[in-house]
Amino acid sequence: MALEKTFSILKPDVTRRNLTGKINEKIESAGLRIIAQKRLWLTRPQAEAFYGVHATRSFFDDLCTFMTSGPVVVQVLEGENAVVNYRNVMGATNPANATPGTIRKEFAESIEANSVHGSDSLENAATEIKFFFGDIEIVG
Repeated sequence: MALEKTFSILKPDVTRRNLTGKINEKIESAGLRIIAQKRLWLTRPQAEAFYGVHATRSFFDDLCTFMTSGPVVVQVLEGENAVVNYRNVMGATNPANATPGTIRKEFAESIEANSVHGSDSLENAATEIKFFFGDIEIVG
């Protein structure tokens, strides 16, 4: 099986509570390597562009407001079956439905402040990675 890359965001609820290290430990313990990482504060236009696929959804404004409420940590993860592996590590979008031991079950505050974002396909991972990272910033 070939190595894959996927994209991750540690959301403002994580950085506000200083949980970056604990979540990175869960990521790495699952066999994923963090091959690029940076902390930044999204602007409203960046959040709207990144989450543009949800622009017509009722939660879009609240999502963009939340994602610009504090710093985030964006990451490129690498590993075997990285997209599926990371989605399993994250847990269900609604932390109430997440499996014990997953990031969202352990750390999420609510369905809105659910601690992490992860790509849902290899195609989206490639697009999301390019949104935040240049090739020179990704060190495998």
